[in-house]
Amino acid sequence: MTLLALEQVTDFADFTRGKDLKEFFKQAYSNISSQNCLSDVRLSPDGRHIHVIVRQPKSGLMTHDKYQRAPLMQCQKHVDLVLTGKVPIVDVIYIPQSKPEDGTSVLGVIFENGRVEFWKFLECRSGWHLLQTVDLCKSPRAKVISVCMCQNFIIWCEERPPSENSNTVSSNFRFCICKKNIEVNEGGVSLGNVKIALHNNPQYTTISSGDLVYLLPDMRENSSMGVSKVFLAWSPEHDSFKVHSTCCCTLMKSSSKESDFKRLVTDCIGLLSTINPPDICGFSPTGCGDLLLLLSTGWVSIMKRDGGLRNIYKLPDNCLSASGSQNSLNIYNKILALTIGRTLFLIDTNCGLELERISLKTEVLLFVNTLDSHSPQMLSETGLFVVTQNPKPSPMLPEDSSALLVQAVFEEACKYYQQRSLSSTQLTVEKLKKGGMFQAPISLAAILRDYLSSQKNKTGEKHSTGQERLMSSLESELRSLVLLEDIKTSMVKASEKDLENYSESLVQQEICRLLSGELERENLQYLNGIFYLFPTYSWHAIQAVLHLRCNGEGLLSSKAAADLWKIILSPVQPTANFAHCNGQQKHSALPVFELLCHSIFKFQPSWLPSFLELAQQQSGGSSKSSWGYSMKESSESLPLYKRALTVLPCNGTYQQLEVELLLCSERPKAIMQAVRILIKQGQWVQLAQVAERFCRQSPLLNKEIFCALLCEVSQHRNLDPYLDLLWTLCPEDMTVTSILNIVLKNLPDSTQNSGPFETHGSQVTIGLLKPLLRKVLQRETKPSQRYADILQSPTVPPLTPPRQPKGLFRDAEQKETKQRTSSGSQATCQARLV
Repeated sequence: MTLLALEQVTDFADFTRGKDLKEFFKQAYSNISSQNCLSDVRLSPDGRHIHVIVRQPKSGLMTHDKYQRAPLMQCQKHVDLVLTGKVPIVDVIYIPQSKPEDGTSVLGVIFENGRVEFWKFLECRSGWHLLQTVDLCKSPRAKVISVCMCQNFIIWCEERPPSENSNTVSSNFRFCICKKNIEVNEGGVSLGNVKIALHNNPQYTTISSGDLVYLLPDMRENSSMGVSKVFLAWSPEHDSFKVHSTCCCTLMKSSSKESDFKRLVTDCIGLLSTINPPDICGFSPTGCGDLLLLLSTGWVSIMKRDGGLRNIYKLPDNCLSASGSQNSLNIYNKILALTIGRTLFLIDTNCGLELERISLKTEVLLFVNTLDSHSPQMLSETGLFVVTQNPKPSPMLPEDSSALLVQAVFEEACKYYQQRSLSSTQLTVEKLKKGGMFQAPISLAAILRDYLSSQKNKTGEKHSTGQERLMSSLESELRSLVLLEDIKTSMVKASEKDLENYSESLVQQEICRLLSGELERENLQYLNGIFYLFPTYSWHAIQAVLHLRCNGEGLLSSKAAADLWKIILSPVQPTANFAHCNGQQKHSALPVFELLCHSIFKFQPSWLPSFLELAQQQSGGSSKSSWGYSMKESSESLPLYKRALTVLPCNGTYQQLEVELLLCSERPKAIMQAVRILIKQGQWVQLAQVAERFCRQSPLLNKEIFCALLCEVSQHRNLDPYLDLLWTLCPEDMTVTSILNIVLKNLPDSTQNSGPFETHGSQVTIGLLKPLLRKVLQRETKPSQRYADILQSPTVPPLTPPRQPKGLFRDAEQKETKQRTSSGSQATCQARLV
């Protein structure tokens, strides 16, 4: 292990006028109004020159240099770069040279009125020498707000003077982004023509990172249109813009070669009113096109050049407000250095682990030294410091403790995942090994490294050490990770045709992996993302994972395991939850069953009813026995047919598919809903088939369907061809009175006088109802055979036989039997006579 500590490099004694620099910092910190004086300090890329931009009492520039050869400094007079004047200095920039091996530095000092002075440091001539002076802006009334260097372009934000007729809103958009081609040669500095990349934009701060320039808004300006909620990424080489926001993973719009800011953000105006992204409290370019951001939420994030925003580290609560506005951040070889007030945080960017937290005596400014870019370096009022790594002694472990160390790794992981789990089930080491939940990034990375090295250097000897037992426990996980890396490498080198095959294989493996264990909220969101980004591949993966097959009759079959169906048919409804992301409300992911139904509906809609039947069989069968109407279904026990119906659009274009899903459920409420849809559509043939099929399954459902159809018979004559079938479905408890009441209540209003037996017309007649009424009337007048056996039974109970003592002879028993027979016949005759 290593211990990170601060080591002082210099106390400014080896810089020219080092005492003056210390005195300046001392006076600046003693003045309450100049607490943030480090924001006006610039360092050269090699750390040999320190520039201080003076704001008060007069604007100017102080430069302090460090010589590589000390004797030259002693025998020659040093030429300082000290500037004073009335025009404020905006910034200083270093110009890259075509021949870096010269060892000379060219510095550009940019003034607010657009004038630029180019200076060159020559150690052999003891200091700085003015090369030339040029003007950036075309208009003498223009003002330079911010400036940066990107490749061979000088980029600046320019403020144009407001016109007389401009209002307050338009005055906020009087800025423009300009660029000039610049080249340093032996004769001096040559500049190209001015090109306006963006106009009518608000005030922006220009930050260069690699080949991109980020345009960050001035948070002190309150724009009426909310443009401070977004910032731009611009490629000067291709003249293309991208609109970003500090909301997590939000790339709102990409526009190529658009020079008007208002047109660029027109499509984003509606979205700006709905988002509330956090403010940017600090930033730093990474040099490869990415941008480090310190947000007001306390998160340190990195904006990737493709628009993705990755969170790295979360500061403790109230850390920003308690430490004031002074902060500084930079990345040094996968280590993030962050200073908040007088505290230095060192973070591992791979996993967000806090490596060290160091208390500082004063506030510091982080900078990158090109000669040693792997070590964090900083400037304070007392000198320059560097973070060093010192070996930290660790106690030796006995040989027998290796097995305990392996067990301790899993037990610690159990505690960690038990805290994160929402389930009350106790997590054990065995479940952790089998469940595929070991995701500790640091330990797994070290184990993976050892696993790969052991694969390359395999020997015949096998030692039963704790490390090898740990490796064998994670063998399947490690093999999957290595296979995943192989697929990634193959995808990078593959052609377009092979890329599709690799992508489909990768999607299938991911879906199979996610469905093989318990789905947490993060994994469910990840699964939703896969279905959204790769719908076709996901559809193929569903068929492969569930082994779905369709026979010639249109019925689906599946050979998937019961545990897989249990995960798919989980009754949990995460759509009712909300996830908060940087102050925004964001709907959670869909459950697995709804995801599969969406995919089936998109690619094979005719399979959806069969899939519902298959799912009901796997969930324990459809509710054929629950014909009660008083059961209330909660959101957690939502039937599968209702969950499947949610994938259908609400415009009514798939009502036939809706009917099939309702009928597949075999629930009374769903069947009656399907009957009403068929009646509304006028599908009389299918309606008759549904009535004949489901009336035989339940008396209550039979009565509901019959009454619904009888209401339709009372209103029109479209069911005349199916009246014979309808009369056979009449329930036994229906009476003539109840039938006539239903008919009379549902008769339509008509001005025509129809006869009682009219065959042509739109209303029901007595002639149509005659077969039904005759059948019901005969049922009512016909004596019921239900109690016939009771009527035929004797009215007088048989006589009780006399008690006989035990041990009598057989003839006594025969005599008793004859007496019972004769008495029974007499009683029967008396009953018949009565």
